[in-house]
Amino acid sequence: MFCYQCQETAQNKGCTLKGVCGKEPRTSALMDVLLYAVRGEAIVNRELRRKGNPEIRASRQMLDALFCTITNANFDDSAIREKIAAALTMKNELIGVAQKRGIALPDLPETAFHPAPANYETVASGIGVLSMTDEDTRALKQLVIYGCKGAAAYTEHALNLGFEDNDVYEMLENALAEVSRPDIGINELTALVLNVGECGVKAMALLDKANTASFGNPEITKVNIGVGRRPGILVSGHDLKDFEELLEQSKDAGIDIYTHSEMLPAHYYPAFKKYPHFVGNYGNAWWKQREEFPTFNGPILFTTNCIVPPLKNANYADRIYTTGSAGLPGATHIPGRRDGKPKDFSAIIEHARKCAPPTEIEHGEIIGGFAHNQVVALADKVVEAVKSGAIRKFVVMAGCDGRFKAREYYTRFAEALPADTVILTAGCAKYRYNKLALGDIGGIPCVLDAGQCNDSYSLVRIALTLQKAFGLKSVNDLPIVYNIAWYEQKAVIVLLALLSLGIRNIHIGPTLPAFLPPNVAKVLAEKFGLGTISTVDEDMKNWIQ
Repeated sequence: MFCYQCQETAQNKGCTLKGVCGKEPRTSALMDVLLYAVRGEAIVNRELRRKGNPEIRASRQMLDALFCTITNANFDDSAIREKIAAALTMKNELIGVAQKRGIALPDLPETAFHPAPANYETVASGIGVLSMTDEDTRALKQLVIYGCKGAAAYTEHALNLGFEDNDVYEMLENALAEVSRPDIGINELTALVLNVGECGVKAMALLDKANTASFGNPEITKVNIGVGRRPGILVSGHDLKDFEELLEQSKDAGIDIYTHSEMLPAHYYPAFKKYPHFVGNYGNAWWKQREEFPTFNGPILFTTNCIVPPLKNANYADRIYTTGSAGLPGATHIPGRRDGKPKDFSAIIEHARKCAPPTEIEHGEIIGGFAHNQVVALADKVVEAVKSGAIRKFVVMAGCDGRFKAREYYTRFAEALPADTVILTAGCAKYRYNKLALGDIGGIPCVLDAGQCNDSYSLVRIALTLQKAFGLKSVNDLPIVYNIAWYEQKAVIVLLALLSLGIRNIHIGPTLPAFLPPNVAKVLAEKFGLGTISTVDEDMKNWIQ
């Protein structure tokens, strides 16, 4: 195998024996085949779209296929095999439609690709972007594909709530088709990367609209991090539609519902506050699962990625459930919605009723809910604090957390910030500092949590609001520093979205992506001011003091 799509890839070069995430070589090969099959599907549907008749089923299927290949999302070979077969079947169906309509298709290998199921793994090494020899072209194509994965994830969450945008489908299909071109040049690929960033902006805006229309605008909320006395279900991942249906189906079951990691922001939405059995958040960022899940005692539901496969002797392995694009061998998978009916969560609810209540691992409250609508409501207060000098600098510390010791940098950086600095955050990176006693500035907390990783869109909206309030020509003229931690492909699309909006001088860490060779990294640094972190003292001196 060879995989270098996440920040924790082996030696910051690539996983070759087994993924640091726990992904087996066979699973990696199957994912490579799935991505190749989806590219063929996208090539054909793009041609149908150009003639005004794309197949919406193919566009939707593409989202699930891309989403399941994100780091820590799906480890189930059988599920991935089914997705490969579905993509190939759909592609052939689209080819048939094109032929009937007399639509010419590009002569590319992806459109002819249709191996027998028994050969899926064996053909993986000779296909896809990784088989290319020019490292700069390969890197830019990988950047496009990883961005598409992240955008697809956010688009699927919106779709689950009944919201779609054909522009997003068109941009994703175009990107996947373009990386299949053997003659595409560096300049075209660079432009395509930014186009994928624009797609990310649209996808996050769509999801923001879907979430707020469905559940209301997030509001300032204190979240309990202790436990109740009843058995519970712990919900991890990102999907709010799944969460709503579980809450509704469990409201009279005598159990409690807890969020974990990126599901924490569910507490900020008004629609969920009507459920008294929604009692709190349990644990910290995704990577602490093996430490924290044993003491929860009840079942755990993964609605999306951020799965850490449990060790063989883990006492919670038989308590894991998955749904949507997530998958794990041995876990119970809850099927998707059919005929407009909700998912059936009865099995996990009944399981929970037989379990002991969770063991408390911490106590107290944390505060969040500072999405763009809430911060805009506080805009006058924030602007006045800046004008008076009470707030001197904003630091965007959004993105992902991870298990590597180097990430302690973000906690130390937050602790070292002057008292007149406000952190704007979103994503699970917040767990490095959202429980620190950093205080407030005139009633404005020094950590403003906008929500999940996709709510980085909120941080952009906040920045644009401040730009307008101060009458500045560019958002880059604001007193904002971007110190973003990345881990997987949803963080990649957030970065590309920021670049497409013209935001410069973003610092990412703990390392630059392994898939960016020196030449590409140099171009990104020169064109966008993209850089990485150093030491806390050096970065504090260069960015804050």
